[in-house]
Amino acid sequence: MRLEEFSFGSIQIDGVSYDHDVVIDRGEVRKRKKKASKKFREAFGHTPLSLEEGIPWKCRRLVVGTGTGALPVMQEVQEEAKRRKIELLIVPTAEAIEILKQKADGTNAILHVTC
Repeated sequence: MRLEEFSFGSIQIDGVSYDHDVVIDRGEVRKRKKKASKKFREAFGHTPLSLEEGIPWKCRRLVVGTGTGALPVMQEVQEEAKRRKIELLIVPTAEAIEILKQKADGTNAILHVTC
């Protein structure tokens, strides 16, 4: 998987540009379906990452790119990762991309690209 370009509101993976948040699940890229988390928006000031979403748990490490730091990750997500014995890294998206470029084996990701 080639993570080629990233800028505010856009990411390019394997030659395809995405203008929305993405989930990378065992090498497959899909749109993040955050509708289920919108009910928590008021409490966080932003739609957070919640257990209500399709989190790609089949991995040893999950990298969450928070954009510039705007994407909140609910405590329940962090607790579930710990329960599943999955290393959870919550970092700005630019840093998440660098982590994925260095070693993506056994790693899934959720990348926030819109703020």
